[in-house]
Amino acid sequence: MESIIKLRGSVGIRPEIKHTLRLLRLHKVNHCVVVEENAYYAGMINKVKDYVAWGEISEDMVEELLENRGSLEGGKRLTEQYLCDNTPFGSIKELAHVLYAGEVGLNDLREYKIKPVFRLHPPRKGHRGIKRTVKQGGELGYHGDKINELLHKMR
Repeated sequence: MESIIKLRGSVGIRPEIKHTLRLLRLHKVNHCVVVEENAYYAGMINKVKDYVAWGEISEDMVEELLENRGSLEGGKRLTEQYLCDNTPFGSIKELAHVLYAGEVGLNDLREYKIKPVFRLHPPRKGHRGIKRTVKQGGELGYHGDKINELLHKMR
């Protein structure tokens, strides 16, 4: 699974890039989505690479995102009680495991009124720079498994 975080704003960007960000559900800065790794998403990421950070997310980080930033329609928080009452999943840990294994996608959870986008805080201690790539010492681009550190800073 891959995590994609929008780090730069949409002012002045080409319309096709803006459309691709919309397809990825990255409407605002510091929004994050978790997607499966396939050629479809790889092409989309390649198109928006100058505006996002991405990398392979761990199962523990999926659980942390659901716990801290999971939300329901109407702006309510995702809780263990809600999962027990309204979904076939018993806990957030079980839901994170099923998501990470690829048995169900975040888009499939919309029938349980769980939003597929995580709204994150700006990172603690700030970004290293949103105009340079990771190789140049900034935050944009491919992080690999180091994306978990960035997500933890933005929890």
